[in-house]
Amino acid sequence: MSPIFKDSIQSEEQLRELLGYPSPLVMKKTINYLDEHCKSFIERSPMLFISTADRLGSCDVSPRGDQSGFVHILGDKHLVIPERPGNRRLDSILNILENPNIGILFVIPQLEETLRINGIATVIKDKAILERMKAFDKEPLVAIGVEVEECYIHCAKAFKRSRLWQPDSWLSSEHLPNAAKILAAHTASHEDDIAASLKETYEKRLY
Repeated sequence: MSPIFKDSIQSEEQLRELLGYPSPLVMKKTINYLDEHCKSFIERSPMLFISTADRLGSCDVSPRGDQSGFVHILGDKHLVIPERPGNRRLDSILNILENPNIGILFVIPQLEETLRINGIATVIKDKAILERMKAFDKEPLVAIGVEVEECYIHCAKAFKRSRLWQPDSWLSSEHLPNAAKILAAHTASHEDDIAASLKETYEKRLY
């Protein structure tokens, strides 16, 4: 425990005393399969975030995005997320090889509620599945297959507080963080070289 944090919660009893218990509706909302509503949500989602951990419990959260419908649904208990080209760190994939537990958050632009799915993940290279996930004539080399264990809608409070989908809350472009500048600082590189590399990657290596 960090010495910076001097007054911490040590038990669920302490936590419940402060924050209370979920309502009966919240306790009932979890299902263990993909019903028609969950499938419809996934089919409309162009962005998701996956949470994984290695065998020691070190965690990682990573975004996955594509055209709506890019996640392939297999019946009521399984879905498949294509692994498009990235930076080859493979953090999520390597974690899954050590610890198959996965959490997924599906997001739809303008909608403030999200869909949460927890389950067991497998790194697959099943040709019959991968060829159905082709984009711009390029087939993913691997994908993340997920067996659904929990599925539920998450309320909109975080999005309402952040006003994420409200354009009047967005920063102007000149006040946004500069990825090339950050990467240059972290890697002791030249900002112009990093900017050119990012531009080439985004324009030519999305798939």
